[in-house]
Amino acid sequence: MKKILVMGAAGQIGSELVPHLRSIYGEQNVVASDLKERSELGDTLNKGLYEKLDILDTEGTVAVIKKYNIDSVYNLVALLSSVGEQKPQLSWKINLGGLVNLLEISREMKLALFTPSSIGAFGPSTPKVNTPQDTIQRPTSIYGVTKVAGELLCDYYFKKYGVDTRGVRFPGIISNVTLPGGGTTDYAVDIYYEAIRKGHYTCYIKKGTFMDMMYMPDCLKAAVDIMEADPSKLKHRNCFNVAAMSFEPEMLAAEIRKHIPSFTMDYNVDPVRQGIADSWPDSMDDSAAREEWGWKPEFDLKNMTEDMIKVLKEKLK
Repeated sequence: MKKILVMGAAGQIGSELVPHLRSIYGEQNVVASDLKERSELGDTLNKGLYEKLDILDTEGTVAVIKKYNIDSVYNLVALLSSVGEQKPQLSWKINLGGLVNLLEISREMKLALFTPSSIGAFGPSTPKVNTPQDTIQRPTSIYGVTKVAGELLCDYYFKKYGVDTRGVRFPGIISNVTLPGGGTTDYAVDIYYEAIRKGHYTCYIKKGTFMDMMYMPDCLKAAVDIMEADPSKLKHRNCFNVAAMSFEPEMLAAEIRKHIPSFTMDYNVDPVRQGIADSWPDSMDDSAAREEWGWKPEFDLKNMTEDMIKVLKEKLK
């Protein structure tokens, strides 16, 4: 049975990935870690094994890995796109410094390492529609720069040292459990909360801006499936495009109106986040992931919206 350490466990993906992994591998085989004190955690993370841990702390990380006999690490530590633009030096330090630290630890301790990349790894010169798996990557955000560098570093450590590095390029992630943490695609989560609370949403992304999105259950599925995949079939390993749906704000609003007919939306465009969104693809070609490890999403815009509204109406009572 795998022994897994999840770093950045208190974030949007980590807080849901940890219980998902525990449901598969067992409560005692998945250790959550983050910079937060245990008293600051939500109920889910508080129930199981937890270690306060800084990704830049080599000795502390090694000690935790030895303590629990860890063989696989999920690295979810990152400053996201819009936050990264406010703190580019810190973004570089955390996103890349932390990754290099984990790669070195993984090399020395023979660990498998999952590090997600992102749609943000692409830039304005990338083909926007059906973006190929292998294409030009010239991102204009520091977040994107760190993700491209991270993809290359993970490939390097696999080819030079044989480190079992794996990853996917996530699109925007939509969750009904955890609020996002400063990404460009966050509007696609915020809009559901505001639709239920106020019946109105002011969107910071302009009409007609398409971006790839994914519902959290599919995000969790991708993270597990790539780590369970037959390594002999993986040609790309660290940067698989994974996609589920692509939409622009008006399409999302229209789907919400099927459940909340009085819902209204206007716009107050944020130039920073809009600039980042304009540099990203409208849709990604994920055929490599489908062919190499059987990737297949389960949610589209319609059934995601049905589930989001059902869950949030109960949650926000």
